[in-house]
Formats: sequence, C-alpha cells, structure tokens
Amino acid sequence: MGSILKREQVKKNIQYPYSSYSGHFCLGIIYDRVGGASIDETKTHTVDELHSITSVVGNFNFFVVEKWKIASDKGGSGNTANIGSIKNIADIVAGRGMFSKLGESWFDDYWMNFKKITVTNGTGRTNKIDNLIKFVEYRGGDIQEIVKMNNENSTDND
Repeated sequence: MGSILKREQVKKNIQYPYSSYSGHFCLGIIYDRVGGASIDETKTHTVDELHSITSVVGNFNFFVVEKWKIASDKGGSGNTANIGSIKNIADIVAGRGMFSKLGESWFDDYWMNFKKITVTNGTGRTNKIDNLIKFVEYRGGDIQEIVKMNNENSTDND
C-alpha cells in the first residue's frame, strides 16, 4: 500500500514542506496602460537612453495578501487543481475572497480535498464536491460565512 501524504508533507512546486512556511503570500502589481504613446517597438536602445524611453505602463499599485484570502473555489486552470483567485480587483486588494470569513483552515481543507470527496445525490448518482457551498454543507459548516463574489473586474482595459 502506498502512503498518504498530508498537505503538510507535500513539496510539489515549493522548496520546503507546505507547513514549514509561516505564511503563503501573493505579491500583486496592478497598473494602467498608458494611452497615446507612439512607440516603435522594433527600435533598439542603449542603456544610456533608458531615461528617454516612453513607458507603456504607469500608476502602479503594489500589494501583498495571503493566498487564502483571495482564493476562489474554482481551479486556476481548467485541467488541474491549481488554486484559482477571485476576479474583482477591489476585493483582491482588500483580501475579500470566498474564504476570507471562513478562515485559512477551511481554505486548506477545501483545497486538500478538491474534487476528492464523492457524495450521492437524491437520484442515487455520485458527484465529486467541486464548489465551496457543497463542501461547507458536507462538513457541517455555516455557508453564510462564504463571501459572495462580484465577478466583475474593475479594470477598463479588458
């Protein structure tokens, strides 16, 4: 029989075991595209000319937030269990993700078990739990603690 690894022991895509880190943070950079600049993207420049190159971005906003505070209950890509994030910029910067009222332990439990728990529905068919409401109900938690998401992205450049 193979051994079952707990999240605390897993080192996939990280240098040390998950539990050895004091936190898991995302560094975010939000910026505006600068309009109206006429830039020849094929032109090369010397290092001495760096100060005169017109920037295509500006109005930078840097922020750091714990990963669980901006996580959604959906995968980041369609074919893996990568953790997806919420979409609304104001909610991301403020750390108002779906788990932000539930807490980090709910986030860890949900993502450790993402699409691994199978339940039988009323018609006798089985389904894997793949959303936070079903998961919190299954675990006997309070679904009122799930932060409802505004999926509108607050950028003008999408």
